[in-house]
Amino acid sequence: MAKIPTAVPLRHVSACHGNGRTATQLLRFFLSLCMALAVSSAAWATGEGGIAVLYPDIGEPYRGIFDEIIEGIEETAGDRIDKHPLVPGSDVGALNESLLREKTKVVIALGRLGMKTALSLKSEMGVVVGGVLTVPENEARGQPVISLSPDPALLFSRMKVLKPATKRVFVVYDPAYSDWIIKFAKEAASAQGLELVEYEAKDLRNAVRHYQEIFSATDSSKDVLWLPQDYSTVEESTVLPLVLQESWNRDIAVFSSNSAHVRRGVLFSLYPDNTGLGKSLAKLAMGYLRSGYYETRGMLPLHDVHSAVNLRTAKHLRLKPSRLQDFDTTFSGQ
Repeated sequence: MAKIPTAVPLRHVSACHGNGRTATQLLRFFLSLCMALAVSSAAWATGEGGIAVLYPDIGEPYRGIFDEIIEGIEETAGDRIDKHPLVPGSDVGALNESLLREKTKVVIALGRLGMKTALSLKSEMGVVVGGVLTVPENEARGQPVISLSPDPALLFSRMKVLKPATKRVFVVYDPAYSDWIIKFAKEAASAQGLELVEYEAKDLRNAVRHYQEIFSATDSSKDVLWLPQDYSTVEESTVLPLVLQESWNRDIAVFSSNSAHVRRGVLFSLYPDNTGLGKSLAKLAMGYLRSGYYETRGMLPLHDVHSAVNLRTAKHLRLKPSRLQDFDTTFSGQ
């Protein structure tokens, strides 16, 4: 974009008073400046250059996921898209030259490989990231990163529909993985009149201890448990079976940010609408094309979601069948 010059000092404007020629020249200068800025803005808006999508070239089932995300990007951004599959060890220098030839202004990076590659490019292109769970804060703060972890606000509101008497949401989390999403969870809980009860655990032993404390203190009529996408506090071979058994015995509703847990007995979860995610990524990229700057930065929770429910668990918790009608996927076992 054209660089906006500093303001003309007041003493120069004052000197123009009574000098018609100088005033006219100054007026012409500002008109020229406005035209230059308008042309520059139009260049962004009309898409001189475009959007490149960097994505891992891998096999199923992940390939199908990335294909659906790219489909959403293409539906929104149209023929501005250039696709670049990546493999470990891809020549970043050659990719950089290719993007420059294509006059790329913003890159949509999918997955960890896409993000790592995009951030290593030498060119001053915008970067929008998707298809990752979480990334270190120092890597995420420079550009928008849409996580695959669903927005807690959506999870909490769905829980309240299923169980309107819900008052407290318990969660055990490792700040190394989930600190960023807990910030969104606090805002969501406050907005929905819920109390978020947080337990930090940096290892498996502390996580198990916290879950034992929670189950000994919860009231099944008003308390629920949320499982974030957290590798240590929701470890699947030891912790998850313990949580599922105790929650069943004590009639505690458990919901998860990981949809695979629903099949195993968690009440419900939200999972990515991949095409919708692609559309959201494209909108962020097109916003950068129009303006040359990011409208938002850092880790962002997923808003484009589908829903899954375990009907057996819902029946065990004596939830009203009428509240289970609008889920996209249902499971009946485990």
